[in-house]
Amino acid sequence: MAPVPTPSAQPDDAPESYVGLDAADAERLARDRGWSTVRALPPGSIITMEYVGGRLNFEVEKDTVIRCWQG
Repeated sequence: MAPVPTPSAQPDDAPESYVGLDAADAERLARDRGWSTVRALPPGSIITMEYVGGRLNFEVEKDTVIRCWQG
């Protein structure tokens, strides 16, 4: 039987700390803190809901992060 893959560790970070930041600054900060994937989405975007470890999602309106969540 094949071994079960171990998911990569996520940074110990608080997603709410990105709310209110400029989107470009928030992305740089997230990468500096160790997030492997950072995704910026406009409000109301249709996205799949699969969880991806190491990914941080930003909802961005007028170049400002208005919501942030892991996965």
